[in-house]
Amino acid sequence: LYKKNIYPPYAGGGGFIMDGALAKRLHKASETLELYPIDDVFLGMCLEVLKVSPVGHEGFKTFGIVKNKNSKMNKEPCFYRSMLVVHKLLPPELLQMWDLV
Repeated sequence: LYKKNIYPPYAGGGGFIMDGALAKRLHKASETLELYPIDDVFLGMCLEVLKVSPVGHEGFKTFGIVKNKNSKMNKEPCFYRSMLVVHKLLPPELLQMWDLV
């Protein structure tokens, strides 16, 4: 489906942050492209039209976090303080994390 050899740089679908002005520009760019079935890649295609490159951030843990379930560190708010997006936590773990933070 994709005509190029490699996908453009894109933000993982787990989460991303952008300002409102970029969102509006992305909307316009999206109307110039054929819809692509992988949303992350489609976002990258739109960013490519705008000549904008996504930037990684350590706070996005879209592949989960490495933690020792028995560690006291996991019960410290500082363990979670710099995380913006965390995947692969069970609902009780999410509730515990938010209570701590």
